[in-house]
Amino acid sequence: MYIVVVGVNHRSAPVEVREVLSFSGRQVGEQLVILRGMPAITEAVILSTCNRTEIYASVTDLGQGLASVLEFLSRRSGVDLYQLRNHTYSHTLYEVIRHLFRVVCGLDSMLLGETQVLGQVRDAYGLAVGAGACGVVFNTLFQKALAVGKRVRNETGIDQRAVSVSYAAVEMARERLGDLSGRTVLVVGAGKMSGLSARYLVDNGVEGVIVSNRSYDRAVRLAGQCQGKAVRFDELYRHLARSDIVISCTAATHYVIRAAELERVWAGREREMLMVDLAVPRDIEPAVSRLPGITLWDIDDVKDVVDQNLAERRAKAVLAESVVEEELNGFMRRHGSLFVVPTVAALKRRGEAIGEEELQRALNKLGTLSDHDRKVVATLARGIVNRLLHEPVTRLKEYALTPQGHLYTETLQNLFNLGDGDRD
Repeated sequence: MYIVVVGVNHRSAPVEVREVLSFSGRQVGEQLVILRGMPAITEAVILSTCNRTEIYASVTDLGQGLASVLEFLSRRSGVDLYQLRNHTYSHTLYEVIRHLFRVVCGLDSMLLGETQVLGQVRDAYGLAVGAGACGVVFNTLFQKALAVGKRVRNETGIDQRAVSVSYAAVEMARERLGDLSGRTVLVVGAGKMSGLSARYLVDNGVEGVIVSNRSYDRAVRLAGQCQGKAVRFDELYRHLARSDIVISCTAATHYVIRAAELERVWAGREREMLMVDLAVPRDIEPAVSRLPGITLWDIDDVKDVVDQNLAERRAKAVLAESVVEEELNGFMRRHGSLFVVPTVAALKRRGEAIGEEELQRALNKLGTLSDHDRKVVATLARGIVNRLLHEPVTRLKEYALTPQGHLYTETLQNLFNLGDGDRD
C-alpha cells in the first residue's frame, strides 16, 4: 500500500488548464466514487481550490495507482495524457506527507501563509469521509495535517496580516486607479472571496458597493455587510457601465461577463474601468480586455502583486518550514509503519502458508508420530518461518521511516510475489 498525490497548481499550469481540472463541491462526491473504482485505488481525497486541484490516493500498486489518477483526470477534463503530464506534479509516500503538511500551512499557496487553504483541506477531507472514500490511512494523515496547519498558524503568526488574493486585488486597484475614495465597485458573486474583496475595498475608501449574484438573497446579505446595495443578476450589464472597478468571483462553469454584451453598454464611455477576475474557471471573457478603456486582470495577474506583499511572511515561513519538518519526522516515527503493515501482513501470511504446506508434506512422509513429536516438528517448521521473516520485517519497518520506504516495500512485494495481498 502506498500514498500518492497528483496535482496542478499556479506554478505548474496556466489558468486555462487549471479551470478544466477544477471540481465544484457538488461534483466531488460522485467523482470520488468514480475515482475509487479505478484500478489500484483504495482511498481518495479531492482538493480543488482557485489555484490548485490535487488528487490524494491510497493505492495498492505505485505505478498503476499513479496511472489511474492521471487517467481519471484526463477522462474528466478532456485533456490528453501527454499534455496533462506536462502540467501535473506527483509525489509518493514520504513526499506526499510533506507536501500535504506544506499545503495546509499555506506554504505552497500563491499567497504564502494564506488562511483559506486550511478550511479548504478540512472541507475536502470532510467530503471524502462523507463519500466513504477515507479509511484508516487517510483518516490518520488528514487529521494530523489539519493539526499541523493550526499549530503553524498559532506559533508563527504567518497568516496574521490581512493579506490574501482578495487583498492583493485591492492593492492592484489602488495602484492602478490611485485614491479609491468616491469610486464605485461592482462585486459579482457573493462567496468568501467576493466578500473579502468588498470589505477590503470599503476599508480603502470605496464609496459605492454594488453586489450582484444569481442568488439575490445572498447578494442582499453581502451588500448589507459592506454598506452596499444588491442588484439582480439580470441587471448586471446596466450596472457594469456605471462601475469603476469590477471584482468577479463566482462558481459558474462558463463566462458570466461576455465581450459582446459589455461592448453594447460600454460604447462611447471615456472613463477607465478595472476588471479583476478571481474565478477559476474564469468569469470574464478574455476578449473584454480589447475594449477601449478597460483593463482586465485574471487570477494569474494577481500573482505579481502577491509577490510584492510577502516579505514579512517569508521570514515567518522559515520557522513554519521547521515546524513542518519536526511534525513530519514525528508523524513518520509514530505512523510510518502504518504504510507497511498490509505488506508485512501479506508476507507473514505467505510465509505461514508455505510453512504449513511443507509441514504437512513432512508429516505425511514421517508416518505415525506421537502427539509430542508432531508438535516438535510443527514448532520447528513455524520457528524457521518466523526466524526467516523476522529480519526483513524488522528492516522494512525501519525503512518505512525514510523517504525511500515505499521503494523497499515495493521491492519486497515483488521479491515475494505478494501481488495485491496488502488490500486486506
